[in-house]
Amino acid sequence: MTPEEKKHLEDRVIDVLKTVYDPEIPVDIYELGLIYEVKVGDDAHVDISMTLTSPACPVAESLPNEVEQKVAQTHGISGCTVEITFEPPWDRTMMSE
Repeated sequence: MTPEEKKHLEDRVIDVLKTVYDPEIPVDIYELGLIYEVKVGDDAHVDISMTLTSPACPVAESLPNEVEQKVAQTHGISGCTVEITFEPPWDRTMMSE
């Protein structure tokens, strides 16, 4: 897969991430700053590193699953793995303007 193809798939994944909302805050998870990294492999598998607004977040189990499912169903993507991390911890300054 060429770097251009990877970039195109990454842009498509980001568009999908912008359709997933944190139920506590009416902002999508990408603009909220919960997505730390999106990596598209040569096999079109996507690895996402993300966080939650807090370790006790009520959607700690469902939100990563929703992200995995939506991204994996995206045209051109062969699969998706989501890793949750709390380093660095999320805070409101991570939100986009």
